[in-house]
Amino acid sequence: MSAVKTTQKSNLKVQNIVATASLGKDVSLTKLAKMHSNTEYNPEQFPGLVLRVKKPKSAVLVFSSGNLVCTGTKSVAQVKEVVRQVIKQLAKIGVRITGNPKVTVQNIVASGSIEVDLNLNILALELENTEYEPEQFPGLVYKLDEPTATFLLFSNGKLVCTGTKNKNELEESMRQLNKNVKEVLKRLKK
Repeated sequence: MSAVKTTQKSNLKVQNIVATASLGKDVSLTKLAKMHSNTEYNPEQFPGLVLRVKKPKSAVLVFSSGNLVCTGTKSVAQVKEVVRQVIKQLAKIGVRITGNPKVTVQNIVASGSIEVDLNLNILALELENTEYEPEQFPGLVYKLDEPTATFLLFSNGKLVCTGTKNKNELEESMRQLNKNVKEVLKRLKK
């Protein structure tokens, strides 16, 4: 029984980018919450305010320090657009931000397929840094050290990749996954 059937192809699609930015100014979260209906703020439970943006659909955690955490976007351009919208909202409560805050991508989540059937039992035995407990979850967790990435692999070849911070890391992690799976195949054929 082989670990993989047919040839490898990939088609990763970014599903979510988590990025941070610092505005360099304090923000009155109480004022922001009172001014905008698209917010959630409960300081007894969590110190940040959630600001929902309709287009591109995303959520931004705004902290009183002026730090932002943006989730839900699918590109860095969308992250920058969301930060611009947050800055416009803050101007309405008297917080003036000059210049464009530096956006730092913390994590990219992408989904796709290597368009092959995978024997997860064999991959779990042959690859290092795997976790596979099919009674609890149908996917195999495979962690790469270089580049840093974590894959969820499913027997139908579908996958989710998380932990990369840019497109190059994402593509390189996919190349590394394909290479490692091919090496398992070679070992099994001997």
